[in-house]
Amino acid sequence: MNIAVLGIGFMGQPMARRLCEAGHAVHAWNRTREKAERLARYGAQVHDTAREAAAAAELVICMLENGAIVGGVLFDPETGAAAAMRPGTLVVDMSSIKPREARDHAARLSERGIAHLDAPVSGGTVGAEAGTLAIMAGGKAADFERARPAFEALGRPTHVGPHGAGQLAKLANQMIVGITIGAVAEALLMCEKGGADMAKVREAIAGGFADSRVLQVHGQRMVDRDFAPRARMSVQLKDMRNALDTAEEIGFEAPITALFEKLYAEGIEHGLTDLDHAGLFVELASRNGMR
Repeated sequence: MNIAVLGIGFMGQPMARRLCEAGHAVHAWNRTREKAERLARYGAQVHDTAREAAAAAELVICMLENGAIVGGVLFDPETGAAAAMRPGTLVVDMSSIKPREARDHAARLSERGIAHLDAPVSGGTVGAEAGTLAIMAGGKAADFERARPAFEALGRPTHVGPHGAGQLAKLANQMIVGITIGAVAEALLMCEKGGADMAKVREAIAGGFADSRVLQVHGQRMVDRDFAPRARMSVQLKDMRNALDTAEEIGFEAPITALFEKLYAEGIEHGLTDLDHAGLFVELASRNGMR
């Protein structure tokens, strides 16, 4: 397939590389061209503008920071990529944005004869590198099947419902991840404060009902005090706020998510913006006078 990838950051870079290695013709664009240039060695064609990249593609993947940026890249009157897309093009937005933004983008693209899926991912940079991302897609089933060859180079795709449903699934994922990071951090810190070996506690409870991917991966980062960013605190906060905004729209009370939104926000206020989202551990340690 001819695939444009708009946004070559932490996630877009390994995803675009995997698409190249799977034999797809990849057209790459990033605001900072230097990041996209790194894909040239894998056969990608790098473009100066999003419009140029999109014009060459039958499938356009967006991997951008938030809904406002996605909207600008697609629909800006001067530079928007949608204006260059041929009717029948399929836009697959793999960014994490609000469900109502995804539905709006789908409607605006449909007016141009362009199809749309919202298909955010979970698995972080590790999953992007390995091609094991969980892909949650909202939109028409036929468009999901059209995108399957690209999806299968990136991970495990699941069609979860109509436009916006993919973003709802991603919000559920981020709620669970953010809350579980806090639970693991608080539990391990309490054990350390009480005199137990944090690493051994993590080992002891692995395999029981408390085990999880978060305990395995983020728990190890906490033991190692390794908070180099894979997914940043600021991104986790954005996702928690998107979840709360969506909950309010549909009349759903989410008190646990609200508590953790506050904790992540306070961690960022205390200078933890660029840490990995497991860096909530640092905020909770500081509250307890611990390293």
